Amino acid sequence: MPSFLYFPFDPLYLYLVLPAMVFAMVAQFMVSSRFKKYSKLRTMRGVTGAAAAQMVLRNAGVTGVRIERVSGKLSDHFDPRKNVIRLSDSVHDMASVAAVGVAAHEAGHAIQYARSYAPMKIRAAIIPITNIGSMLAIPLVMAGFIFEMMGLVNIGIILFGAVVVFQLITLPVEFNASRRAMNTLRGTGILSSEEAPAARKVLTAAAMTYVGALAVSLAQLIRLMAMANRRR
Repeated sequence: MPSFLYFPFDPLYLYLVLPAMVFAMVAQFMVSSRFKKYSKLRTMRGVTGAAAAQMVLRNAGVTGVRIERVSGKLSDHFDPRKNVIRLSDSVHDMASVAAVGVAAHEAGHAIQYARSYAPMKIRAAIIPITNIGSMLAIPLVMAGFIFEMMGLVNIGIILFGAVVVFQLITLPVEFNASRRAMNTLRGTGILSSEEAPAARKVLTAAAMTYVGALAVSLAQLIRLMAMANRRR
């Protein structure tokens, strides 16, 4: 999804969209900065990211989830289609507080899936229309404005709205996964009371990137609706 729309300048872009974009960029910087900082803090128990994910899953009684290494930086994710947690090179074998926090978070997603966590199920159900919306929403809106076909504009706005709904539902999924992770890391002693706050800072920064993405999309949606209303 483009981070901005190629339409003539209007005040909503300056006062609504641009601040949201700045917030999103700051959130991205913060997660990278905190991950880098706490990647240098080795866990007292020497637990690696992969081991932490296994421990979190075992504590929750969740079995059958594979843990694999994946290339890239902060490319960690849980794939519910294959029931596999993929951890990046900077997480999988690293015994740092940042790595343990990220790995435990992904294990939290696996637990959500195993226990049919409602927001995750809803998000999975709307993925098809979200994929369509992310590809076609902006082209339809632009075409509608260019050729003065408000029907196309309306369809584009509806599809864009589906993307916003998807991002909105993503927030409780992400925050819940982090909460599950931190409760287990503290409760089982995987991280000490001194280490846990650092892991929380990493996960909080990561969660704010989703808040930033939602803010940008919501601002764009409001702008689109205002532009469509003016054209009418």
